[in-house]
Amino acid sequence: MRMGGNMAIRGRRVAVAAVFLASGCAAAQKTTAPLPAGGHHVLFVGNSLTYVNDLPGTLVALAAVSGDTIRAAQVAFPDYALEDHLAEGSAAKAIALGGWELVVLQQGPSSVEANRQNLIANTRLFDARIRAAGGRPALYSVWPQLTNVADFARAIESYRLAAEAVSGLFLPVGSAWLAALAREPSLQLYASDGLHPSPMGTYLAALVMYERILGRDARTLPGRAVVAGATLDIAETTVRLLQISAHEAGAQFPVRR
Repeated sequence: MRMGGNMAIRGRRVAVAAVFLASGCAAAQKTTAPLPAGGHHVLFVGNSLTYVNDLPGTLVALAAVSGDTIRAAQVAFPDYALEDHLAEGSAAKAIALGGWELVVLQQGPSSVEANRQNLIANTRLFDARIRAAGGRPALYSVWPQLTNVADFARAIESYRLAAEAVSGLFLPVGSAWLAALAREPSLQLYASDGLHPSPMGTYLAALVMYERILGRDARTLPGRAVVAGATLDIAETTVRLLQISAHEAGAQFPVRR
């Protein structure tokens, strides 16, 4: 299996082509049936940086707090880069169902030049499929491994360039992580493996997507964080710091609709 953009993404295999999540619930169907009508339809295509802590479901629940509806599905396997998804085929089949407002693309940090070019090239290949199905690509900018934090800027730039190459929506999660860590270096955004997100890291990713997809201000959300259906045991001041960081990252990269 490929490295998923200059890092190995380890974890259990998600034995499902598309996991459909109804707004405000975590029920999953192993099916390729279209999602119900209404709301924003978002398909996630990625690896364990997407499925660990259930980022799609966390985003769905976050939107419901403000009375919005996001209906999300995912095609996510461990260690996958975008080229692996193109070869395996499940993502292309899910995209071809149509009805997606956004298809969120994600692999590893892609800070190395060869992996940056791989990300951009395969984003273009996905873009053709996404546009043909009536959707728009979105690039989920992830973070480098904890041992490679100096790569944050290049990783962010790689995803920004990929989004720019296809006039896609840039989701600056890596920038939000960087902003939060600048405010409070002790934040536990990484899981113990120094690679995957902790629940707090997933919450911050969902905040960025909440703002970008819905056009809302994350700073107006309640002062508690819920991830994968569980309320995190963190202080409200920390939740507010994360919300501010998500908003700051979004302001750094204005949305081009």
